[in-house]
Amino acid sequence: MKITAQEEYGIRILIRIARCGDENGLSIPQISEAEGLTPHYVAKLTRQLRLGGFLKSTPGQKGGYVLSRPTPEININEVLKTLGGALFDDKFCATHIGALNLCTNSVDCSARSLWKIIQFTVDQVLNKMTLADLCGKEESVIKLQALLEAELMLQQ
Repeated sequence: MKITAQEEYGIRILIRIARCGDENGLSIPQISEAEGLTPHYVAKLTRQLRLGGFLKSTPGQKGGYVLSRPTPEININEVLKTLGGALFDDKFCATHIGALNLCTNSVDCSARSLWKIIQFTVDQVLNKMTLADLCGKEESVIKLQALLEAELMLQQ
């Protein structure tokens, strides 16, 4: 599994905007310079994040992008699915049938079960994370990781 550049930079843009103290938010050129990305790419990502309901634009010459809701209300799983989709969804098997019109394993597929288990596990972790969790220092995310590990141990 790989994390796409779109997912990585999209999350970084949200974190940068969340940490911004300006009520007008950050403009595309400001985000571009701060993250080392082209303005075109930043515009593409901010558009996706705006359409996903995570950002809103502020009007005017000094306008930019601000969060559409408070950081504790922005779920990281929703953000990642907006930026890149789920690792596994119900349409996955239909797009990986090979040269045939029907998957040869459509009735009994242990591979499909593996992908469902992985997606379920990823969803369990990411559904508990919000943008607020990522806006602190890395130490706070490490503490969150320890809490999640402890919770998983209790479930076993």
